[in-house]
This record gives sequence, C-alpha cells and structure tokens, in this order.
Amino acid sequence: QVQLVESGGGLVQAGDSLRLSCAASGRTLDYDLMAWFRQVPGKEREFVAQISRSGGNTTCANSVKGRFTISGDNAKSTVYLQMNSLKPEDTAVYYCAAGRWTYNYWGQGTQVTVSS
Repeated sequence: QVQLVESGGGLVQAGDSLRLSCAASGRTLDYDLMAWFRQVPGKEREFVAQISRSGGNTTCANSVKGRFTISGDNAKSTVYLQMNSLKPEDTAVYYCAAGRWTYNYWGQGTQVTVSS
C-alpha cells in the first residue's frame, strides 16, 4: 500500500501563488507516476499535471499550462505543484495520485480557494 498526504492548500486572492505538496509513504516502489487532479462539487475529477519518477517527464493540462508546474523529489518521495497566477476557476479540492499504469492510490485532498 501507498499512503499519500497532501498539504499546502488554502485561501488566496486571484493572481497569487501557492505550492502544494504530496508526501508518499509505504510501498513507494509500487508506482512510477505521480499526479495532481482537482475536483469541484458536482463536476468530474479533472487531470491537472503528471510526473514520471523514473524519467522526470511531465505533462500538464492545457488549462494550467504556463501557470502550474509539477516537480518531484524522489529522495523525499514527494511531489509538488507550484501554482502561479491563480484564478477563481482554479478553486477546487486538489488530490494527489500515484500509480504505475493507472492511478491506484489517492490522497484525501486539500482545498484551494481563489477569491476574485
């Protein structure tokens, strides 16, 4: 099993920055991919960004490209999401996920609220 714990969420104003962290523990060899998703009540969970632990390759959703950056620290089994130029539409619960070919492990989520 892999446990994921997110932190760093909060209430900010439009244009501000925030950095989310996701610390993994347990069987950390059970996954290669780590990602961030977000969800607004009443809507489906949305992919935000992904990173490969082995190659460091990253992918970002078009909606956040140029504003959000995903990075990882393999030594700490931690992945980060640097969010700049935040917009009210970025308001959501942000979830960390990990897996090898699919996302098998999920964190509890951290709330990000961006006021206009």
